[in-house]
Amino acid sequence: MSTKDYADRISQTILDQEAAIGAEWLAQLEALLVRSNAAAREQLRSHCNQFLKAFAGATRSGELENIQHRSWDEVRDLLAEISSTRAKSGSTPSETATFVFSVKQPLFSRLQEAFADDPAGLAAATWITTNLLDKLGLYTIEVFQKTKDQIIVRQQQELLELSTPVVKLWNGILALPLIGTLDSARTQVVMENILQKIVDTGAIIAIIDITGVPTVDTLVAQHLMKTIAAARLMGADCIISGIRPQIAQTIVHLGVNLEDVITKATLADAFLVALERTGAAITIKQA
Repeated sequence: MSTKDYADRISQTILDQEAAIGAEWLAQLEALLVRSNAAAREQLRSHCNQFLKAFAGATRSGELENIQHRSWDEVRDLLAEISSTRAKSGSTPSETATFVFSVKQPLFSRLQEAFADDPAGLAAATWITTNLLDKLGLYTIEVFQKTKDQIIVRQQQELLELSTPVVKLWNGILALPLIGTLDSARTQVVMENILQKIVDTGAIIAIIDITGVPTVDTLVAQHLMKTIAAARLMGADCIISGIRPQIAQTIVHLGVNLEDVITKATLADAFLVALERTGAAITIKQA
């Protein structure tokens, strides 16, 4: 029997026994549902029906070795959608792959009936179907992991933006409280946020508070100087606050030149200097 003959018989078996295969498969999957409700069961039933039809159509094409072939496009698209949805909803990779692997038992039972008088044909059909389902199961895991990676990257970016808020303290005065370690990626976000805020508010003083930065090394100092230089190019001076004794000693030992940068021990001290430089302190005293 040729590969095309096997493909036709496998496809026809699925189409002829679609209702029975689908019912048995669905029962297995429903038993594994963590969040069992009417909507989840209906969605699962729809996915099972779509997969069986797409799988039967793809196998009929005779391309049984390469699931990247265009004849498997519909199957891959469906599995990609299912995997992405499950990745976003908190399912695990094994739970996602089980969607494909669990169809083996009901499908093999029907193949046994279809090839009852042909043991050699049954062995070949079972082997072909097993390989196909294994490849499709692994494909769901790949898509699942890619989606998870994308979610993680997006969340990291959102956390970076949330961890670098630029606050308007007064007319012309901004504050950027930094908490945690500064690295190249975070420094870029810091620089973009503060420059955009300078443009939006027309600020002339930006206070960078490093009270929450645990350590200052050469790299952190370089990042700070780059941010200060960029702010100056936008017409705003920077004041660094939160200089603790340990950080002061570290900066001296590193030989970092902060002579042309105003530094203060606390944010309050830096804010007072900023008010004086903008003339707001005089206005407040007069009021």
